[in-house]
Amino acid sequence: MSTETSDRILSWHSNPSRPRYTPPPGAIDAHCHVFGPMAQFPFSAKAKYLPQDAGSDKLFSLRDHLGFARNVIVQASCHGTDNAATLHAIAVSEGKARGVAVVNPAIGDDELHAMDAGGMRGIRFNFLKRLVDDAPKDKFLEVASRLPRGWHVVIYFEADILEELRPFMDAIPVPIVIDHMGRPDVTQGPDGADMKAFRGLLDSRPDIWFKATCPDRLEEPAGPPWDDFARAVAPMVADYSDRVIWGTDWPHPNMQNAIPDDGALVDMIPRIAPTPELQQKLLVTNPTLLYWPEEIGSES
Repeated sequence: MSTETSDRILSWHSNPSRPRYTPPPGAIDAHCHVFGPMAQFPFSAKAKYLPQDAGSDKLFSLRDHLGFARNVIVQASCHGTDNAATLHAIAVSEGKARGVAVVNPAIGDDELHAMDAGGMRGIRFNFLKRLVDDAPKDKFLEVASRLPRGWHVVIYFEADILEELRPFMDAIPVPIVIDHMGRPDVTQGPDGADMKAFRGLLDSRPDIWFKATCPDRLEEPAGPPWDDFARAVAPMVADYSDRVIWGTDWPHPNMQNAIPDDGALVDMIPRIAPTPELQQKLLVTNPTLLYWPEEIGSES
């Protein structure tokens, strides 16, 4: 892959609108990433995409522009298992960021606990074949059994392999968070096969959470106003209001052909969480429980 700037992917909006919706005080963007900067934090030799730099300064500027208070930074696949860029962003956040790591399953306990001290609160298992070459379930389960206290596992997959993954997820000994609801076909509506299957997963154990995120991905290439996403997801948010979180997904990996306006993404929030009570849970209570539990006296 070329490292020339002109050949690197730009996937985020250069001038996002200011949202009409104002998030509640303490709102958390619970799914975002940082890319580089490459000169300081090189990308993985195995990366499937090579983005332009989108470091912590850009992320925190966007956070303030959109009206959020904190971030949960998820390790991007372009950095592989080198979490230095994510850990750096957390370190310079002045306590306003926590993170989710991607690790080699052979990682030692000392390194896991060092990541805990650095603000990581979970690890991510990616099953998207277009992004990763190998996803060894047995090794994932082993490292999941050694996580620091209070950590969880984040899983990213597409709807067509949900049933295949059920035994694996059943064996994970810590809470689980599902990225982007397992990428259902939202055009099927709230009662479609994908949403019913996902509800079945949520009903199978009480410690599975999900991210009501990425209308831009799940309705690509339709673009805003993402009406199918709103119709399909709002009932999920209402029915599982204690187990749902939200994030921008900035800087939108691999979305260079349909770059979303982050302000428009924020304006989706009241469409899927129409009451102040739901918005408080989605943006404050639930992500705080997962990532800053010490603030509410939880040991979850």
